[in-house]
Amino acid sequence: MNQLRMAVFLDRDGVLNEAVVRNGKPFTPASLAELQIPPGTKDALLQLKEQEFLLLGITNQPDVSRGSQKREVVEEMNRHLQSKLPLDGIFTCYHVDEDGCECRKPQPGLMLRAAEQYGIDLRRSFMAGDRWRDIDAGVRAGCRTIWIDRGYAERPPTVAPDIRVASLPEAADWILRNVMEQV
Repeated sequence: MNQLRMAVFLDRDGVLNEAVVRNGKPFTPASLAELQIPPGTKDALLQLKEQEFLLLGITNQPDVSRGSQKREVVEEMNRHLQSKLPLDGIFTCYHVDEDGCECRKPQPGLMLRAAEQYGIDLRRSFMAGDRWRDIDAGVRAGCRTIWIDRGYAERPPTVAPDIRVASLPEAADWILRNVMEQV
């Protein structure tokens, strides 16, 4: 039997790219022109890739359902990120909370779908996110969680993350130390 793989699930806006922050709240960039990859992101992901982690973006994009963003623009941003970063894929939920779907974080549906598609061991995997929804989804999926705390004016995760850091490079360092300790 093939051994299940380890993955790092990464929120998109605020982790893989800069969130647009207004009045202390994070928002999705409106266009590809606004999409900025934070310094150190690519190098951090390459370090994880060297340890054979699958790297998967997991993102809520409810503005599509609300009619304030086009699905094509979200997909264009996803393709751009995949062309610039060593990502294996990006899974996207276009629903709003009222839809009650299983794929919108804090539900773990996108992660469960990715795990099935890629043969991922969720217990040996990680979820890195900058918002409470990311951490709650990671906990529900059975992953270890890393809260990249950007100091937003919103509530913290419902469940304490395994670690709280200030950047994706810090998160990658912690993941790599954690994995090496298990060897």
